[in-house]
Amino acid sequence: MSEAALEAAQAALAAEHAAVYGYGVVGGRIGDARAAEATAAHAAHRARRDALARAVRDLGGRPAASAAAYALPFPVPDAAAAVRLAAELEDRVAGVYSDLVRASSGPLRREAASALREAAVRAVRWRGSGVAFPGLSERP
Repeated sequence: MSEAALEAAQAALAAEHAAVYGYGVVGGRIGDARAAEATAAHAAHRARRDALARAVRDLGGRPAASAAAYALPFPVPDAAAAVRLAAELEDRVAGVYSDLVRASSGPLRREAASALREAAVRAVRWRGSGVAFPGLSERP
C-alpha cells in the first residue's frame, strides 16, 4: 500500500493510544450507572490499538509507541465531564479513521470503516445525539 495508508494508520494508532488513556480517566470518574459502557469502550479501543499496530507492521512501518500521558481537552472532575470526554474521544477517533478509509484499500479499508462506524455509534450513545457525517464534521 501507499505511504499515505501507512501515515493514516499511524495517526489512527496514535488516536487509539490516546483513547485508551482517556478511557482510563473516564472509567475513574464515570460512576456506576455507565461504568460497564466505559469498560466496553476501553476494551474496544485496546483491541483496535493492537490491530492497528499489526497493520502498521504489515505496511512496513514501526508502530508508534504510546505516550506516558496525554493532555486532556478539558478538566474531568466528575461523571458529567467524563461523559463529555468519552464523546470527544470517539469524535477524535472517528476523524482519524475517516482519513484511514480514504487512504487505504482492501481489508484495511473495511476495518477502518468498521472502526469509524463503531466510534460514531459510541459517540452518539455518550452524547445523546449524532452528526450528519461522523469523522468529517467541522474538519478543515
